[in-house]
Amino acid sequence: MAEEIINRVANSKLKTFDLEEIYPEGKRVVFDIKDWLFEELILKEKDFRASVKNHDWSQYQNNFVAISCSADAIIPSWAFMLIAAEATPFASKVVIGDLDLLETVLYQELLNFVDLRDYTGCPVIIKGCAEKPIPNTAYAFLIAKLQPITKSIMFGEACSTVPLYKAKK
Repeated sequence: MAEEIINRVANSKLKTFDLEEIYPEGKRVVFDIKDWLFEELILKEKDFRASVKNHDWSQYQNNFVAISCSADAIIPSWAFMLIAAEATPFASKVVIGDLDLLETVLYQELLNFVDLRDYTGCPVIIKGCAEKPIPNTAYAFLIAKLQPITKSIMFGEACSTVPLYKAKK
């Protein structure tokens, strides 16, 4: 008679946290100011304000928007702020920066509202191998939240983990 196979991982207190599970669905958009610059170099205030006024901001409804400038130009802060002021009523989130910063801000905000009580006193694996663009900073935010309450933190999959933290006894 064959011995019964026991799944020790399933029977352990081991908990897995997958950042992809809280990934906010929605279109990511980069709004590039360079298209509204004279010769992609100079911001002419009157022309810039006209472009802002005539732009259809409703196209960003429920999108996540990163406002940036890919041209090597000096852009005053108010220009980014003016665009943010127009996009904010429509967009789910607006940041001034690139897509990496946008994802970082989204995860920082999301992790502030995640209930981590189930992870208290448990060994935790932070799941790796994401298919969605999870910034490295999101992992750092998660560790900062988990470290004070967990027994240990590992990274990877249950079959192959890298130890990151172990609580002192």
